[in-house]
Amino acid sequence: MVDVSTSDYKGPLVTAVKHFQQRHGLEPTGVLDAHTFKELNTPLSERVIQMKLTLERWRWLPHKFARSPIVVNIPEFRLYAANEEYDADFSMKVVVGRSYKHQTPVFATEMKSLIFRPYWNVPWTFSGESCSRSWERIRIISRNMINEVVDAKAVVVTDGAVSEEVRKQLYSGKLAIRQRPGSDNSLGLLKFDMPNVYDVYMHGTPTTHLFSLSRRDFSHGCIRLEDPVALAAWVLRDKPEWNTERILAAMNGDTTFRVSLTGPIPVLILYGTAIVTKAGEVDFRDDIYRHDEELERVLAKGYPYSME
Repeated sequence: MVDVSTSDYKGPLVTAVKHFQQRHGLEPTGVLDAHTFKELNTPLSERVIQMKLTLERWRWLPHKFARSPIVVNIPEFRLYAANEEYDADFSMKVVVGRSYKHQTPVFATEMKSLIFRPYWNVPWTFSGESCSRSWERIRIISRNMINEVVDAKAVVVTDGAVSEEVRKQLYSGKLAIRQRPGSDNSLGLLKFDMPNVYDVYMHGTPTTHLFSLSRRDFSHGCIRLEDPVALAAWVLRDKPEWNTERILAAMNGDTTFRVSLTGPIPVLILYGTAIVTKAGEVDFRDDIYRHDEELERVLAKGYPYSME
């Protein structure tokens, strides 16, 4: 036991703090900052509740899948690709939706295809505002982008100057803005389609610096991937012709096209603030969307099934 009142803060004590920070999703700096103190002072009873609520959510999940699934844990900001034994073949960092207004939903779906060099269709929330404010906002988010205005059939109306008539049709929703494929495209060079009512999908990103942060809720709901090439190779693993070299060549080519998977892959977008590692440790994450708070209130009124 280290007597911090008489010993320098160094050596094994700093190592222990860094390990604690890693287990709680913090940057392992060894610095006893405000967030680290907050986690250190969290009562054990609250940790037990986190485990209880996470286990409750896991209870709702299916236990068998036709194919090994892809799992994203939102508070952990991490994706796992499972093998046939439901262990992780690999994992990667992800960016999820902002905690304010743009939360990534919890849902289950199937991945059916991926798109090389995708277009990005600017969401209606970006362009459906009042005229002057909307156009200025589009200009801000589109800085250094090459855009096209298209109609409902994706026919390009203009890729240059925008007339007043075109603006009116943009504001009314008759026309839309999309970003051409390329290294600066907001979706990166790969998009993974997984049909769902939320219109949420996985994709690459040019803003790779965000993956160096410990808290990564920055998107408008979709899931940005740290290593889209690795995921593409994994979902196409039963197509030998699609090796890493061919994937990279397609990403850096000049054609937008879709590749269908041999069969659909289950995708689970989950929310658990307690995580058991392969080493047997229990890690914890912040309740960024306050889903734990909500579930705890609901269960306090009684479980909807017998606990016997």
